Amino acid sequence: MDFELAKKRADELTAILNDCIEKYYMGNESDVSDYDYDMMMRELSKLEDEFPELLMPNSPTHRVGGRSDENLFSSVTHSVPMESLQDAFSNNELYDFERRVTTVFPNAEYTVEPKIDGLSCSLEYRDGVLVRASTRGDGLVGEDVTANVRTIRSVPLTLNEKVPFIEVRGEVYMSHESFDELVERQELNDEKPFKNPRNAASGSLRQKDAKVTASRKLDIFIFNIQQIEGGKELNTHYESLKYLSELGFSVVPGFALCKSIDECISKIQNIGDNRGSLPFDIDGAVIKVNDFSQRQTLGSTAKFPKWAVAFKYPPEEKETKLLSVDVQVGRTGVLTPTAVFEPITLAGTTVGRATLNNADFIKEKKIAIGDTIVVRKAGDIIPEVVTVAKHNHENPEYTLPSVCPACNSKTIREEGEAAIRCLNPDCPAQLLRKLIHFCSRDAMDIEGLGDAVLEVLVNEKLISKASDIYHLQAQDIASLDRMGEKSAQNLLTAIENSKHNDLYRVIFALGIRHIGQKAAKLLSKRFNTMDNLLNATLEEVLSIDGFGGVMAKTFTDTLALEGTRELIAKLKAVGVNMENLSKTEDLRFAGQTFVLTGTLSQFTRTEASEIIEKFGGKTSSSVSKKTSVVLAGEDAGSKLRKANELGIKVISEDEFSEMIRN
Repeated sequence: MDFELAKKRADELTAILNDCIEKYYMGNESDVSDYDYDMMMRELSKLEDEFPELLMPNSPTHRVGGRSDENLFSSVTHSVPMESLQDAFSNNELYDFERRVTTVFPNAEYTVEPKIDGLSCSLEYRDGVLVRASTRGDGLVGEDVTANVRTIRSVPLTLNEKVPFIEVRGEVYMSHESFDELVERQELNDEKPFKNPRNAASGSLRQKDAKVTASRKLDIFIFNIQQIEGGKELNTHYESLKYLSELGFSVVPGFALCKSIDECISKIQNIGDNRGSLPFDIDGAVIKVNDFSQRQTLGSTAKFPKWAVAFKYPPEEKETKLLSVDVQVGRTGVLTPTAVFEPITLAGTTVGRATLNNADFIKEKKIAIGDTIVVRKAGDIIPEVVTVAKHNHENPEYTLPSVCPACNSKTIREEGEAAIRCLNPDCPAQLLRKLIHFCSRDAMDIEGLGDAVLEVLVNEKLISKASDIYHLQAQDIASLDRMGEKSAQNLLTAIENSKHNDLYRVIFALGIRHIGQKAAKLLSKRFNTMDNLLNATLEEVLSIDGFGGVMAKTFTDTLALEGTRELIAKLKAVGVNMENLSKTEDLRFAGQTFVLTGTLSQFTRTEASEIIEKFGGKTSSSVSKKTSVVLAGEDAGSKLRKANELGIKVISEDEFSEMIRN
């Protein structure tokens, strides 16, 4: 390859990889598989070795991890760098590693341990008490996540021995069971679910509210002592892992001492064969020189220790015959196609089903029943169809149904989306999610009708649509598990009170896609009654400032459905308010856009936003030249700095209180 072609390819890889790193470490999401990411990183590294002038300061090959987010957490400078590991993808590369080590230490011993797929974290203890926890960040500077780490039950807050000072390194992860529970909750609440346990663990640990982290059921495995003062004298890594276990840490499981690289390879093979049965994800196995003094002599490069290597398991792919396509309706109405095929063994487990992603994927691959397909499971929980190895030309290409399999309603595909959806509000597949949304705090705000109670009511066939809530009887509720007469009466009172909610809450409670609380308020303000909304044209809805074509069309299409109109009529019949109650002549904030930042002590953000909107103003989540006022609470960060840079008016809570009093 000549220099110009190499430079073009290096620039492409740098842009792609830096974008992946930003999403992976800061957004807790990934668009490419780990294997594809590793292959691109290796290709870029080879180009930089061949053409050293291509090595730029922003090259991802010289980055250990991601940057810290100063808007969420305070920075922690690691006194011992949290290095990354050199990757190996073949036994030959492991033998190369051995040669580099045995050139200096011919009789070196090694440890082998599974490489947990999670978020690397440092824990510091003084006199046996946890004093600080931090993420790896870029290896030199991470984020202080002490409050969040304290919520992880497998983290000992006090050690079994009062070691003067010890810093350990571990991997925060989420088990398959906890991940499944989290995804189910996210789907019920119409949230974007995490793609895999690793992203879920990272997103859960890096939460501003430690209560959210606590609810996510994270775990941690400790795999290294970074530094220690006092305590037991340790000479090897194997000894240190045993000692960590004695101190009360949950140590990386399945670690082994090996005399040679061949023993290491055998252990790695064993870990790989059994990784499908583990209750958590691993993305490889790690070989480390056991002796600490030998490690000291071997040292490190700018990025990697020379005494360790991470073996990455290649994605296992197998061919099988596609027998059928099973289409399921998710709780958000999305039709999800699943391939049903002749069972095969992947990553130690037998699988007979795999995701087909969406209609575009099926069309692109020209998939038909009877095709020989290639299925992959690269450490993820859900296998995926990669491609078609051999087409069965006797059958036509498969297409997703035009009607919902659960309720036979017509499906739609919105502009710019790959997903095909059912919009029927009475679709049984979406019932529980829609009921949870209907009763939520920002919608009808029915206290006591949470996820668990609603699920029981649905299972007992006491509710089949939102309007049924208003026909519940005390005896129906009191007969449920953990409910009594008092609980039943409190719930009936909350249900009765919800009838007097403002119109915008009813609009939001309908759960119409793209219509959030802010859009519901705009609709209520513009049309004032539900009858007016039912008669509104697409052009009239489009005329509302802030409404785009997709929002307006989805809203009018959903209101035109027979099921939606029937539900609204039933809600109206039981006495639910259908008029705008927020009319006001006081428009002191008309034409002004507020941005709220920092921690507010006198108001919640919701309360402050409602006050602003009550007086004719608008709120926005970001600061721009269109912003009129920034309401800044304690610990205001980047939004306050940007407001000052743009010369935008900044007010305190006291000043805001004065503005609304006057």
